[in-house]
Amino acid sequence: MTTTTAVNPVLRVAPAAPAEAAAYFRAGLLFHADVSDVAAALAADGDPGFVVLDSRSTASWDQGHIPGAVHLPTALIPEQAEQLLDRSVPVVTYCWGPGCNGATRAALALAELGFQVKEMLGGFEYWAREGFAYETWEGTERRAADPLTAPVGAEDCGC
Repeated sequence: MTTTTAVNPVLRVAPAAPAEAAAYFRAGLLFHADVSDVAAALAADGDPGFVVLDSRSTASWDQGHIPGAVHLPTALIPEQAEQLLDRSVPVVTYCWGPGCNGATRAALALAELGFQVKEMLGGFEYWAREGFAYETWEGTERRAADPLTAPVGAEDCGC
């Protein structure tokens, strides 16, 4: 009688070797930044060393955007990026949130023009959900941090 042990769905495909996993995760950090890290860099004294770019529509920008961000909808990047951005300064793109690939498309357009670029994971949704201030056409606003996305009473997630 042959006994077979069922492998659970997580391990049906074995994990990568540690060196392969390290290369993969290191590569991910080349392309992405998270909301908390962007907020911390912007809040620190001095130049953060990058510019934040909101790639959404004007209506979305007016509804709320990161203070100090440059507004450049993705469709306008090819014709306006050179006038609005300094090629020597890395750009961090964002759009609505994890369900939107607008920041990815904006990052691609900028990279194809020769800009150094990262995408901000979580987008504007997680910026607001983590309790960071944002600007609207009416002024500055801030929501209480969502305890599902940010620790209550802490300045950062501790990641």
